[in-house]
Amino acid sequence: MRDLKIILVGKIQKPFFREAFAHYLKRVRHYIPFELVEIKEIKVNDPELRRKKEGELILNRMAPKDLILAMDEQGRALSSRNLAADLVKWEEDPGFVPCFVIGGAYGMSEEVKSKAIRLISLGPMTLPHELAAVVLMEQIYRGFCINRGHPYHH
Repeated sequence: MRDLKIILVGKIQKPFFREAFAHYLKRVRHYIPFELVEIKEIKVNDPELRRKKEGELILNRMAPKDLILAMDEQGRALSSRNLAADLVKWEEDPGFVPCFVIGGAYGMSEEVKSKAIRLISLGPMTLPHELAAVVLMEQIYRGFCINRGHPYHH
């Protein structure tokens, strides 16, 4: 793993979410190059059409080496230590880029989910995409701290 990526449908607009995300982004970049890709939300009333069009935009931003990790309420919840263990495995294989994908307000298209190597849940509650991005960044940072023996995770 040479870098890490999050693809997010929508922008992180609220200042407090932007500040929190930037805080963890700065910390994660001490360990690895990181890219945030914000995809424009599609404004249509039909949820299925919206998921499909946003899914197409997501897949268009994927590189051949991207390893898709879709954040989805139906996914498997990981502990911080499980995520840290995955980060170690990915660091040992420079051939791909872990790419966490956070869908829009109506979720993610089945096409994106079907291409994911894993569906990951942040828990049983529904979160706004901006908060989900902050929680995910904090957990990625925590994972690197666990792997490096940093006292942040105790």
